[in-house]
Amino acid sequence: MTGVHLTDTGSGVPVVLLHAFPFDSRMWDPVREGLSDVVRLITPDLRGFGQTGLSGEPDLEALGRDVIDLLDDLGIERAVVGGCSMGGYVTMAALRAAPDRVSGLLLVDTKSTADTDEAKANRLAVAERADREGIVPWFADTMLPVLIADEAKADDVRAQIEAQDAATVAWAQRAMAARPDSADTLRAAGVPALVVHGELDKLMPVTLAQELADQTGGELKVLPDAGHMPPIEVPEAFLDAVAPWLADRA
Repeated sequence: MTGVHLTDTGSGVPVVLLHAFPFDSRMWDPVREGLSDVVRLITPDLRGFGQTGLSGEPDLEALGRDVIDLLDDLGIERAVVGGCSMGGYVTMAALRAAPDRVSGLLLVDTKSTADTDEAKANRLAVAERADREGIVPWFADTMLPVLIADEAKADDVRAQIEAQDAATVAWAQRAMAARPDSADTLRAAGVPALVVHGELDKLMPVTLAQELADQTGGELKVLPDAGHMPPIEVPEAFLDAVAPWLADRA
């Protein structure tokens, strides 16, 4: 993908980690050094977020193709691909786009189900308000109570949310509202998978993580004291769960 901003550190097995909504690749900073000790860690800003420009109609499948284009640009034949929340949705889209390019899956506080009608309507309402009013301060005010369990992280999380462009927030909400169910995609993947989930996640209950583990045949790690954003909230526990599994992919 031309013009994507990314951080590429470490060496060894390539691992592409995709950020949650409404963040950018900085969400991986608390665990970046620890992961880069065991793998080549590649963390792009998805289209419109962080320092990557926004283009095209709202479509998560386009973001999935962006991931495959990024592998092409970096000369990587196969990689472990994973993400948190929306990043997990994009991981599943990348798997649909080119399953032969994905050597493993790391799914963090995400789900395979499509939105319900109610959830779609809520996303579209948020998109319309973002277009109309911008996102500061109401969007972070709305998101913070459900994103994190540790209020000590609130200022950092708010800063990352409010750094995003309102047009991108609206674009992503519309794209997520239209995403398909990915259960069959995961069942057909046939690659090693690790599912990591915060025990206190208010957006997605742990039962959804168990479904992912069942669909992928993967291992489930539930992290105590973490909400929807374990890499930010409990970085040491996240590393303890993820780094050994990634090291085994070598």
